[in-house]
Formats: sequence, structure tokens, C-alpha cells
Amino acid sequence: MTRQLAIYILFLALTVSLTSCELFGPGKGIFSSPSPHEQYARSLKAANLDRTALGKLWFTAAERSLRDSLFITLPYRESGYFPAQSPLAVGYRIQAERGDVLLIDVAVQGTDTTRVFVDVFEWERGERPDRVLSAQADTNRLRWEVRRSKTHLIRIQPELLRSGRYTLSVTREPLLSFPVQGRNSTQISSFWGANRDGGRRSHEGVDIFAPRGTPALAPVAGYARVGTNNLGGNTVFLRDQAHGLNLYYAHLDSWNVTQGQRVQPGDTLGFIGNTGNARTTGPHLHFGIYESGRGAIDPLPFIRVGLGTPTQTLPPPALLGDTLRLLSASSLRVAPQSRAEGIETLDKNQIVHVMGGSGAWVRVRTPAGTEGYLPRSVLREIYPPLRRTQLTTNTPVYDAALPQAAVYTFLEEPATVPILGTHQNFELIELASSGVKGWVVRQ
Repeated sequence: MTRQLAIYILFLALTVSLTSCELFGPGKGIFSSPSPHEQYARSLKAANLDRTALGKLWFTAAERSLRDSLFITLPYRESGYFPAQSPLAVGYRIQAERGDVLLIDVAVQGTDTTRVFVDVFEWERGERPDRVLSAQADTNRLRWEVRRSKTHLIRIQPELLRSGRYTLSVTREPLLSFPVQGRNSTQISSFWGANRDGGRRSHEGVDIFAPRGTPALAPVAGYARVGTNNLGGNTVFLRDQAHGLNLYYAHLDSWNVTQGQRVQPGDTLGFIGNTGNARTTGPHLHFGIYESGRGAIDPLPFIRVGLGTPTQTLPPPALLGDTLRLLSASSLRVAPQSRAEGIETLDKNQIVHVMGGSGAWVRVRTPAGTEGYLPRSVLREIYPPLRRTQLTTNTPVYDAALPQAAVYTFLEEPATVPILGTHQNFELIELASSGVKGWVVRQ
């Protein structure tokens, strides 16, 4: 049955790879293209593979990875592992803001036929994740211009019966280049929401101080509209049609564009000054962004300095997929940091399987299927064993540390076996006759 299933999967993998040749974004109606992941799922169902044990696990893993996704902080990179015999998916949760651009890369290290699906979702508590982007068939590099300030989920899942390692790399860059020549977001001195006029209004932009005459630059192509008002003095509105934005430049000393002029990225719109209600302050640019249908929005995420390339060290390949045990009781956490929320406390000698790692942390999976992060320092090899124990004839050896697990074998005669670790009421042993590991109820 396993061989037959493998043949089905290989056929479906070829079918999907031939038909999935474009970048998939959010659904736009009943005629929108399904993602490669959705196409593959439909193929499994068409072949009735969703009714097999492995097929059911694959669909369950896809849903579970969205519900139980783990938190990461950008910039971030992690190496992970997928075992062929156990269909898995992993979800990573990121806080993203309108104006951010997420750069996502998933490099797969495995056989040439290993196919990994990468999907990006928007998520809000109490709602079902909404897919906004999927990887192409021939690349796992994605660029996503965040449209709404929401939590974003990245799901990675391979085809059935595929194993391999992958490296996830995620960072953030701004949607727009900085609007003042020679400056960056570290020179912003007044931010969105600051009190103005004794608290009667709030600041709807950011202030960037620079010497008088410093060029104010266009970050995008668009049409300029010049004007004058009491608050802003000499102003320019730049219409960014590509993103549905109006960029506002105020307190200019003078203009360098005319009404309705078409400009390109990097063109000088005007020069920094202190006109309007900024007469008592030093020269600076008030930079604001107005979004169609929403009004003023915080411009900082659109122009803040990018985070650059992730630098976390990666675990040695031999560690991925390894079985380890805990040196001491430790909290399994939702993110690779000591201040992250705890999922559960794992006991000393608890057995875990290493599924990924980043820096000083590893992502592990317990025999019960719970995933989270642990410091590498609390883990060790399962050898030498904790102790040796005597088991009687007909002792059942289970294939998993679960009450509903199947019995792998019964001991035909008394045997002394090594205890390699524990999980709840079970102990992991190794059979001397075959070297196979299994679980027995704690003696």
C-alpha cells in the first residue's frame, strides 16, 4: 500500500508542477486561480488519498500549522526538517504593518524532486487566516507589500512522502525610499501622534530636520501638486497611484516641480525650509501619507530603515531530525526567546525530536505532537541511557508514546533494556535484538 501511495504522489507532484507556473495572490472571486498548495490538495482528494492515514495527517498538519503557528521576530532565519514518514507543516507568525515589505526566502536542501509549498496569510484573532500570497512553482522567494497592519503567517509544507531540510529567511524593508537626501529614519525627531496646539490636535506625520536647501526627494513615480497653506507653508502632494497613496511634503523653502508635473523616483520635489507654522523652528520636512479612503496614516513603517539580512547561526545538519532528551525541566515556548510565552513545562528526561533551529534555540516536537522552542543548552543525546530495567515476557512495546498507540511487538522472553528517556507515563527503550526503539508503560 505504501508503494502504491508513493506512485500516486509522484504522479500528482508532476501534475502540480506543470500546472503551477505563476505567482498566486489573494482570491478575487470564484474565477481566481487556486494556490499550488490548493491544487495539490485537490489532486490528493481526486485520487482519494485524503482518505488514507498519511493523507489525513497531511491535511490535518496544514490546518494545525495555521492554528498553532509559532512567533518569530525579524530579521530571522531558521533551518528546519521534514520527515517523509510523518506529514508535517510549520507556521511562523510575524507582526507586520502597512508600509512594510516582507522578503521571504525558503531554500530547500533535499532531492531534486522535493517540492515545498510556501503560503502567506493575514490573520486576526478570532478569524480564519486569509491567504494573500503563494510561492511560484519554480521559486520559493516571495516579496509581499503589506496592505493591512495585521499578524501575518508563513506556512511551509512539503508534498506527501517527501523529506528534506529547508532554511527560512525573513526580513523587512520599507515600501518607500527616504524622502530627504542624505538622511534616514534615525534622523526623525517628531513622530506620528505627538500633541500639537496644546493637545487640540495630533501630529499627522513625521518631522525630519535637515539644513535649509536640502533636497526633498520623490520615493516613487507620480504626479506632483504644489500649493500653499497656513500650516504647511509651501507644500507638495505626490500622488502614488501604484499604492493608492498621497505623499505630503510641507514647510518647503521652495519648489522644484510645477503643477501636474510627472516625476520619477529620486527626483527633487523641493527644498527643505520652515515655511508655514514652522517659522519658529529649524528647517525640516513634515512628511505625511494619506491613503485613499482612510485619510492620514503613520508614515514611519513606509520609510524606516530596513532590517537587513538575518544573521542567526544555524544548527548543524546532523542535529535536524535527531531525538534528544531534556537535562532539566524546561518551558516549551512559542518563540525562540526566554521571555516568550510558555506552551507547557516539559519534565526532566522528556524525549523531543528536533525539527528546526535558530541561534541558541531549537524547535522541537514532543511525542504528543506539540511544537515549540527550547534552548539548545537544556538538551543532550539519549545515550548513555538513564538506566536499565528488567521487562517481563509479553510486555507490549508501543510504536508511540500515546494511549491509543499500536503495539509494535510483545517481548517473547524477559529482557533487560536501556531506558533512553520519558514522555508522561511512557519510557523509550531500545530492543537489543533489533536495535529498534519503542515505548513501554513506565514501570
